[in-house]
Amino acid sequence: MDRHVRTVEDVLRLMDGLFAPEADRWTADGASWWDGFYADRSKPVPFFVSKPDENLVSCLDRGLVSPGRALDLGCGPGRNALHLASLGFEVDAVDLSPQAVSWASERAREAGADIRFHCGNAFELAATVLGGPYDLIYDSGCFHHLPPHRRVSYLALLDRALAPGGHLGLTCFASGAMGSELPDAAFYREAGLQGGLAYTPESLRAIFADLTEVELRRMNDEPADSALFGEPFLWTALLRRPVS
Repeated sequence: MDRHVRTVEDVLRLMDGLFAPEADRWTADGASWWDGFYADRSKPVPFFVSKPDENLVSCLDRGLVSPGRALDLGCGPGRNALHLASLGFEVDAVDLSPQAVSWASERAREAGADIRFHCGNAFELAATVLGGPYDLIYDSGCFHHLPPHRRVSYLALLDRALAPGGHLGLTCFASGAMGSELPDAAFYREAGLQGGLAYTPESLRAIFADLTEVELRRMNDEPADSALFGEPFLWTALLRRPVS
């Protein structure tokens, strides 16, 4: 007989198990899926390019975010972490996939960038090496791979690691463009997350209600010869944590 649930984390882990194993994209056990995804670096995947997100560059160019300590959540091959480091940010970057972290580390060495890379589950690492406080937490495509109940863990990470007055920069699937639009409850009856969850501006505002909206818009569509990455099927958001 298994009667072990006594904390919120126990409940979250129990709910993790309600998903098919092959749908796991957010725990340490999901690292092998991402390793397979990143194994072939020649694949025509849009975000394999070494270009920073256009919205991140725009926010920095306009002075909406100033250099400080930054955390890149789900850093992948490190393209946004590299840009932040080039502007003087002290950067921590984390990803589940050893393949992704290896690729990002290679890019950092080639660029002479000093970035601390961490391989693992950011929710678990937030209690130790990713404790912050960070002036900027940037997430390009991690949030929409989380099941609904893990938004609790995501908000807890922000509460622990984002400095008062600090910013969250986010890109995620836009409703009507990409991602599943099933209601939250359906994911506990269906197999997996349908590749990722779509969000509306209203849902993002509700989830991050404790943060102040600075900007929320569609990502610009950047041409192939642009120095920036941009895809219009994504929302971009910049949110600020109140000082008190």
